[in-house]
Amino acid sequence: MGKMIELTAGDGHKLGAYRADPKGKPRGGLIVVQEIFGVNSHIRSVADGYAADGYLAIAPAFFDRVERGLDIGYTQADIERGRTFTPKMQWDKAILDAGAALVSVKSAGKVGIVGYCWGGTVSWMCASRLSGLAAAVTYYGGGITANSGEKPKCPVMSHWGETDQGIPIDGVKKFLGEHKEVTAFIYPAGHGFNCDQRGSYHAESAKTARTRSLEFLRKHVG
Repeated sequence: MGKMIELTAGDGHKLGAYRADPKGKPRGGLIVVQEIFGVNSHIRSVADGYAADGYLAIAPAFFDRVERGLDIGYTQADIERGRTFTPKMQWDKAILDAGAALVSVKSAGKVGIVGYCWGGTVSWMCASRLSGLAAAVTYYGGGITANSGEKPKCPVMSHWGETDQGIPIDGVKKFLGEHKEVTAFIYPAGHGFNCDQRGSYHAESAKTARTRSLEFLRKHVG
């Protein structure tokens, strides 16, 4: 459904982005934030899905700051490679890139953000640090609990896997205790349960989480 375009961040950095347009007038804009695997086929399909639901969806290539055009799968080698990128990323740069995406879709109306894995943490950080967001949705963002001091400026919904080996559930519960304003759900699933290309995919949890996310976006974005 979509196409690759180029964005320019506030510091002049140029990055790629996958843009998926809805049929007819958009309900609003939606920034889709990648996992550690780049803007791959799964993230493009997520953007396409939200476009089908009426949103002007855009998935910026955040890792272009390290390696342009990253698009990898979910083998163990891919996972190990993807993990090498996150330590090289800086929050202020990621916020700039998300800001460029926001500017590119704000003509659609209110703008929300949804992120998965590393992107879940980006969504959380943007909820605090990026002006102009109407809502943020996070899926199993591993760095969220380490950044619990952030103060979101927009409504936030978060999704977590009860058996996520990388994000201890005790830490999640502590975070949620500190952030009563966050609408949160914990599923009987592991990390990456939303991705149908991963072994950890949990169809029932993914479907339920997406229904909830869509209701949340309908309420706050359009």
